[in-house]
Amino acid sequence: MALVVAQQAPASSAMALSHGPEGVGEARRRLRKELFGWGAPDPVVDDAVLILSELLSNSYRHARALPQEECGGLDGCVRAAWRMDEDGLLTLEVTDGGGPTRPMPSSRPSLTARGGRGLGIVGQLALDWGVRDGDGTVTVWAVLAVRGRHARREGFPARSAGGFPMPPIDLGFEDPFEELA
Repeated sequence: MALVVAQQAPASSAMALSHGPEGVGEARRRLRKELFGWGAPDPVVDDAVLILSELLSNSYRHARALPQEECGGLDGCVRAAWRMDEDGLLTLEVTDGGGPTRPMPSSRPSLTARGGRGLGIVGQLALDWGVRDGDGTVTVWAVLAVRGRHARREGFPARSAGGFPMPPIDLGFEDPFEELA
């Protein structure tokens, strides 16, 4: 039986992506490949890919691109970055030119709403997440546990961008196992 342990040394990666949906798939593929290379377990990789997809999609929908001079030749871009520290915490970041509103989870989107659930899902999957303002930029970040001692549901409640515990998301589904109890 093989035992895979996440890399102990810090590792990081960053990329500039075109400001549009075509960059999401490229970023997901690269993140998945690098996290597996760093020894991250499958569930962590899946959560990280989902979170990065959500952060990038929100950036494309709601924010301006970074100026061309920050994009390595691309005509407007966003930056995606990730790093795993020596304690086994993975930080994902998406930086863009900001938008008219500040990223925050929707309080309770209706069941028929076409959007509004993404940052709530990020809050449930991540140990913590938030927003950092820069000079003409906004970075949305999320932290995930790669190793067990940082397990997200044991002692680390999900946090909102304001640092307050987030209530569990109720999607209105019944418990399929309730009648078995």
